[in-house]
Amino acid sequence: MLRANPQKIRLRKTVVPGTFALNWSPFQGRPGTAGLANAITLHESPPMRLTALTPLLALSLIAAAPPGDGKADRKAEPARDHKDALEADANAAWARPPVDEAAAISHGAVTVRGQAIAYTATAGTLTIRNDDAKPIASMFYTAYTKDGGGNRPVTFFYNGGPGSATIYLHMGSFAPVRVATTDPTYVAPSDYALRPNPDSLIDKSDLVFIDAVGAGWSRPLGDKTGKDFWGVDPDADAFARAIMRYVTKNNRWKSPKVVFGESYGTLRNGAVGALLEQRGMSPSGIVFLSSILNYGVRQPGYDQNTMVLFPTFAATAWYHHRLANRPADLPAFLAEVRAFVAGPYAAALAKGSAISPEEARAIAHQMSAYIGLPEDFILRANLRVSLGHFQTELMRDKGLSTGRLDTRYLMPVNDGNAAQPEDDPASTAIDGAYVASFMDYASQTLGYHSDMPYKPSAREEGFDWVWKHKAPGERGTQNDPDTALDLAATMRTNPAMKALFLNGYFDAATPFYGTEFDVAHMLLPPALQKNISFRYYPSGHMVYLNPAELAHMHDDLAAWYDSLATH
Repeated sequence: MLRANPQKIRLRKTVVPGTFALNWSPFQGRPGTAGLANAITLHESPPMRLTALTPLLALSLIAAAPPGDGKADRKAEPARDHKDALEADANAAWARPPVDEAAAISHGAVTVRGQAIAYTATAGTLTIRNDDAKPIASMFYTAYTKDGGGNRPVTFFYNGGPGSATIYLHMGSFAPVRVATTDPTYVAPSDYALRPNPDSLIDKSDLVFIDAVGAGWSRPLGDKTGKDFWGVDPDADAFARAIMRYVTKNNRWKSPKVVFGESYGTLRNGAVGALLEQRGMSPSGIVFLSSILNYGVRQPGYDQNTMVLFPTFAATAWYHHRLANRPADLPAFLAEVRAFVAGPYAAALAKGSAISPEEARAIAHQMSAYIGLPEDFILRANLRVSLGHFQTELMRDKGLSTGRLDTRYLMPVNDGNAAQPEDDPASTAIDGAYVASFMDYASQTLGYHSDMPYKPSAREEGFDWVWKHKAPGERGTQNDPDTALDLAATMRTNPAMKALFLNGYFDAATPFYGTEFDVAHMLLPPALQKNISFRYYPSGHMVYLNPAELAHMHDDLAAWYDSLATH
C-alpha cells in the first residue's frame, strides 16, 4: 500500500486527455478523514469523467494517513526549520575566495646597502582565467614596488613542495622584512621576530611573492577543484597565467621580468619560462635556488642519484669533523670529490654486480675517506649509500641524525638502530616562526584579512600530484618530469635570457652536484652556456637561513641583475 508523509507530499501528474491530476497538500487541522478529504483535490481532465477509480484512490490515500492527533508532526516541523536555518546561516557565512580581485595597500621603507628605499606593499589576489576568460582560480600574492622606481625589473617568487605556499621565500629571503634566524638553530617561540631586511632585493627589482593554488590563500574558483591544478603542467600553467595577469594589471609589460623559484619551484621554473616565452612574454632571467630539474634519475635502478648525493655527503662529513684527514679548504676538497665521482666512482657503479671484489674494496676505501662512514658499511650497501642511511650512520655513535634540507642540523634519534631519521630538524626548526610571523604581519602591517585558513601547504587528504609533463618539442609525455629540456628550449628561443643557479653545499634534498649534472646535459652551444652561472654557499637548502650567506647571496644577485642589461 502507498504510504506518504502528510507533511511533505505534493503529488502532481500532467493532465492530458483521459487522465486526472492529484494535488496533496499538507494536512490541515486534525488528521482525520475530514481533514484528509479537504487536503485532496482531484482535477478532471476534459473530456473524461473520473470513474470508479477515483473513490478507490481516495480510500488508498485515506488509509495512508498516520493515526494520532498530529502533535509529533507539529513538533518535528520546528526542529526541521531550525536545522535548515542553521545550515542557511552557515552557508551565508562560508568564507569563499574572491572572484573580484582584492587588494590591501600599505607603505614602508627599508635601508639596503646604505640606501633608504620607500616602497608600496600590495597584498591581494589575482583572478586567473582560462582561454575562454572564465575565472578558474584566485591566487594570493604580496608585491613590493619601489616608490618612483620607474621601468625597473619585476621578479616573481614561488616556493616548491610541490604544493607549498611561498611563505618561506617571502618571510626569509629578499622581501623588505624577514624573520630573524640564527643558523643553524631551532627558533623558539619567544624568539620570533620580524625585522627590516638589509639584504632585500628591493634595491634591484620590484618583488612579487605568489602562493600555489590550494596553498596560502590561493583557491580554485567555480567548478574547479585543487585536482585541476595539482600536477606539473597545470601548476605551471596557473603560475604563468598569474604572472601575466599581474603584468597586465599593473602595466609592466615593458619591465624586465625575472622568475625566481626554490626547490620544486626550480623544476616549475623551466616549465613556466617556456610557457611565458610561448605566450609572448620573454623572461629576462630565471633564478634557481636549490635546484632539481630532473626527477627521472631518482627512480630505483638509476645510479645517478647515488652519485649526485656523494659530494653533499662529503661536505657534511667535513662540517661535522667526521673525516680522519679533514682538509682546511671546503671548495678545494669538493673539487677533488667531484673528480672521484665523475671518474672512478661512476665507472665502478656502471659495472653493477660485475665489479670485482678487489675494485669494490678499493672504491669503498676511498669513499670512506671522503664521507666518513666505515668501509664495511659501504661494502654492505654495494657502494650505494642511501640518504637515509647516511643521515643516521654518520653520527650514530652520538645518537644523532642529520637533517635533509640542511645536513648541518642535528636531531637526537629515538631508535639507535634506525635506518632513517624520524623527522627533518632543518624543517621543524623554522616552521613555527615563519607561519606565526606571517599571520601577524599580514593582518597588522599589510592590512589583509581573510576568514579562510592560510595553508602553508596544499598537502592534505586528496592531494595527489600528477607528475606527467609535456616538454616543448617532445612528441610523448614524460612520466617523470625533466624541465631542463624546457629551459634549454627557452634559452635557444630567447638567447638573451640568463639563468643563475644558487646552491647550498649542505643541501641533501636538491644536491648541488645534481644541478651541475642536469645543466651540463642541456647540451647548449658555447654561446648560450655563457648565459648560465653558478654560485655556492656554506649553507643548506634554504640558504637565506644563514644571515651571513644571505648577505653574500644578495650581492651575487645584485651583480647578476646588473648584468641583465648586457648581452
